[in-house]
Amino acid sequence: RQIRDRLHRELLKDVALKVEDSTSSESFKVMGRGEMHLSILIENMRREGYEFQVSPPKVLFKEENGQLLEPFELVVIDVPTEFQGSVIEKLSSRKAELIHMAPQGATRMRIEFKIPSRGLFGYKSEFLTDTKGEGVLNTIFDGYKPYKGELPVRQSGSLISFETGTSITYGLYNAQERGALFIGAGVPVYEGMVVGASPKAEDLVVNVCKRKHLTNTRASGSDDALRLVPPRNLSLEDCLEFLADDELLEVTPESLRIRKQILSNQLRAKQRGKLK
Repeated sequence: RQIRDRLHRELLKDVALKVEDSTSSESFKVMGRGEMHLSILIENMRREGYEFQVSPPKVLFKEENGQLLEPFELVVIDVPTEFQGSVIEKLSSRKAELIHMAPQGATRMRIEFKIPSRGLFGYKSEFLTDTKGEGVLNTIFDGYKPYKGELPVRQSGSLISFETGTSITYGLYNAQERGALFIGAGVPVYEGMVVGASPKAEDLVVNVCKRKHLTNTRASGSDDALRLVPPRNLSLEDCLEFLADDELLEVTPESLRIRKQILSNQLRAKQRGKLK
């Protein structure tokens, strides 16, 4: 009830926002202009003390004369010439259409694309990595055009906590071999919480609360300090980009956590079996 009141108060001053009740009384469909617009609203509500969960962002489709239409963006990218190949390759796989290319001086290139808005979800962090922070990306809405078909989903999977407890250095040390971690030692976790990203496409369940069993024997070198790779701290935008279709972002004033919609590992395994 309080979240509904807060969203309707936002409608009074934000003309680009639209809120609808969903089939459940405990959820709402919030429509805005892109990820940044929605993330500003989420951050403001978080700072005001609200706690809620966010599903992965989706685009709004239209239907005209029996044809499905989707929103497109005009993307203008300014990058050093040595990175233009990886940018063109990544955007082409996301159904982008190259419409113009021109050099900007001796070392930079300006490239223009038309791309479905869906294709930009999760790309900004990849773009910064591929261009080593030297690329500039600008987008503007380019109207509704015929649906381009299915887009490739996220290539990486999630590392999911096996049990509820507190993360331990020993458990994290074993888990970091499976992928990049989002948390450090001493962080409260719960079953079904996403604690890292796996380089493989499938999800992996890891036990970050695992303790080292004590024995009476002491081996040479066994008591050396375990070294952890510094965790990857995700911003609100990073979290929204990372979300898979079966995940939710848990937003609280203190923290941002990604979790599976079905928390129980057993129930998720049964669900996967049914889908297969």
